[in-house]
Amino acid sequence: MTAAKEAADPTFAAAPSDRHGGHAAGRPHVVIIGAGFAGLAAANELGGKQVNVTLIDRRNYHLFVPLLYQVASAALSPADIAEPIRRIVSRHDNIEVMLGEVVAIDKEARSVALADASTVSYDRLIVATGSTHSYFGHDEWERFATGLKTIEDARQIRGRVLMAFEQAEICPDPAKQQNLMTTVIVGAGPTGVEMAGAIAELSRHTLARDFRNINPETARVILVEAGPRVLPAFPPELSEYAHRALTDLGVTVMMNTPVEDVTAEGVTVGGRVVPAGTIIWGAGVRASPAGTWLEVETDKAGRVKVGDDLSVPGHPDIFVLGDTALAMHDDGQPLPGLAQVAKQQGEHVGRHLHPHLAQGGPMPPFRFKNRGNLATIGRNSAVADFGKTKLKGFVAWLLWGIVHVYLLIGFRNRLLVTMQWLVAYATYQRGARLITGERKAPLRENHRQARPAE
Repeated sequence: MTAAKEAADPTFAAAPSDRHGGHAAGRPHVVIIGAGFAGLAAANELGGKQVNVTLIDRRNYHLFVPLLYQVASAALSPADIAEPIRRIVSRHDNIEVMLGEVVAIDKEARSVALADASTVSYDRLIVATGSTHSYFGHDEWERFATGLKTIEDARQIRGRVLMAFEQAEICPDPAKQQNLMTTVIVGAGPTGVEMAGAIAELSRHTLARDFRNINPETARVILVEAGPRVLPAFPPELSEYAHRALTDLGVTVMMNTPVEDVTAEGVTVGGRVVPAGTIIWGAGVRASPAGTWLEVETDKAGRVKVGDDLSVPGHPDIFVLGDTALAMHDDGQPLPGLAQVAKQQGEHVGRHLHPHLAQGGPMPPFRFKNRGNLATIGRNSAVADFGKTKLKGFVAWLLWGIVHVYLLIGFRNRLLVTMQWLVAYATYQRGARLITGERKAPLRENHRQARPAE
């Protein structure tokens, strides 16, 4: 194409430094950073209103994080629990989706800076950028102990678990075989408990017939917790049930056992090394760097302290939601980092922001309504806490499945997950047992020694 044609073609025109997109003129502009539960809930509430909305995320899909452990344990594929953001909000003409990574926020200029050096101006800003893993000052452990926050994390865990069994299959040393078939999970919150139960069932049922030189049923799953009980956010009676259910699955549960070191060989607890082929981290989280972008007060986990209306003190035009926010419950305790908290916060801000912009006046305070807490341990086993009502066993497990299918976005996802769960329940098989991506751990030198003829 000639220079003259390039100049005449609007697609070759230099992009402006400040992006406004195709929004209607004269409307207030709300920028939402993050398309997780909070950001997406806020966007949907603002959809169709007389405001322009720009939804920014560094990925083009919304991820249903509560089922991410099922991708890591080969029960589901990533596409089963993710949906393109543009498809979710496509019915709202006033919402523009932007794929980009935020690197800074200018509170005075009311603009958001992206990694490509462009900026997006705003009248109101909603920050819902979530959280990542926390290794409590030992970031070097991340190399050996993968957390579970993204699809990439889940694929890496799935690959490491399956690769460890593959390595054990060609290893001539029985002791090394057992070490490779040992999975250590650090942290006994919902993620750790669900991962422990899922991997125990994967090894004892799904993989039991897949190998010839090893017996996956002898694989060890070890759950390590620094505190006194599993699922500490649940009532003690439900924690005790979960502990027993894990033990019945063959999981070794180690309470009051803080991790002292993590290496390629395993974890150090109580002064001794526990060899492991796979190490999974579920012990802590820290907020995204939003506090640094905003240059405001945060707690030790990096969460931004917000007011009753979820705005940043001194900056009523900025709202921080979800895992990024340190919001307080009526009892003075911080709200937990749960999906239902994030979703309710997003709905609250999105619902009240339009009348606030149109009529003025203050934003009403946010009040969290606890709709219950659920965690699954394994087949026919889960716990549910609804305050006065507490459930466990098969009924809680069935309720857990119904709730999670209902919360999935998109009919296709709900149908696929339901069908796969039914097949897995009937056959004990998991269909997503794929080792994809680059190998993280090379096969050991003596694993390929020739076996003697039988």
